[in-house]
Amino acid sequence: MPRINYTLDDFDFSLPEGLIAQQPAPQRSASRLLDGRGSLPVDRQFRDLPSLLGPGDLLVSNDTRVLKARLFGQKPTGGAVEALVERVLPNHEVIVQLRVSKAPRPGTTVRFGDAFDAEVLGRAGTDGSMYQLKFPDEPIGLLERHGHVPLPPYITHADSASDHERYQSVFAQRPGAVAAPTASLHFDVELLAALAARGIAQASITLHVGAGTFQPVRTDNLAEHRMHSEWYEVPAATARAIDGARARGARVVAVGTTTLRALESAALSGSATQPLVSGARETDLFITPGFQFRVVDRLVTNFHLPKSTLLMLVCAFAGYEHVRALYRHAIEARYRFFSYGDAMLLARA
Repeated sequence: MPRINYTLDDFDFSLPEGLIAQQPAPQRSASRLLDGRGSLPVDRQFRDLPSLLGPGDLLVSNDTRVLKARLFGQKPTGGAVEALVERVLPNHEVIVQLRVSKAPRPGTTVRFGDAFDAEVLGRAGTDGSMYQLKFPDEPIGLLERHGHVPLPPYITHADSASDHERYQSVFAQRPGAVAAPTASLHFDVELLAALAARGIAQASITLHVGAGTFQPVRTDNLAEHRMHSEWYEVPAATARAIDGARARGARVVAVGTTTLRALESAALSGSATQPLVSGARETDLFITPGFQFRVVDRLVTNFHLPKSTLLMLVCAFAGYEHVRALYRHAIEARYRFFSYGDAMLLARA
């Protein structure tokens, strides 16, 4: 019987600080790719990906676009405020994480730079840890003009012009994410052309990655952890493309854990006659070992943080012991980790 009763410590590992990538590879597809489909790891380059997939396979990517979601400002008292926009709502309202010395009261005005004022409407989120603000104009436009790229906390430099380009994928179309779907950062125009020449079909979903993707798991009992909710959409055309791949015996290849979560969430809403439900909805799906995958056959993914929900998902997909062995190899071979790091190609266990 496969083991299913994992605890948080089962997903811990020691990572040398020097392996945390602070900058992307000089060229997107020049990053390394650890081929973990077989029993033994194989070291490759990411530009090798087309040769590792078969003609007729379907590559599904996340077309979310990262917002310049970080804002710096101050309260009327002069106290510093750092805001990370978590979600854009109608009527110029947003949900934000606030880093501030004292919680602002409803009705307080926060000044962001010399640009605009925002009104604090009150607490938000299921646990009240976030705030709802009202902006004076359309939020996405204000963020594009005055915001900063929301680099993850383990990247220590301030955002630069290079980050404005490289922390955005070639698939990015629909603004709404506050973190990049990082597996997609390895793709460039030349690689997409090579995939097409190989006969690999392409489709997309949208999942707006929330700041909760960086929230740690705080309970040893994984069943007690509650995932943050994220908005996603699976277009009808993508559902048809997956049906077509199944009909021709091809494999569905997810670019990143966000794409996998969207597809498997849509499958959980399905039925025998409609196995994958298209459309838009919220997902708080928490994937741990023992989960029964219904859609994705191959996964392209980066290396993830210790004790993270993303590492748990990857172990669920490719097998706990197999993934742990791949991570040991990656550390010994000095692969680069996390958002700007290298990638793996995995097969479903």
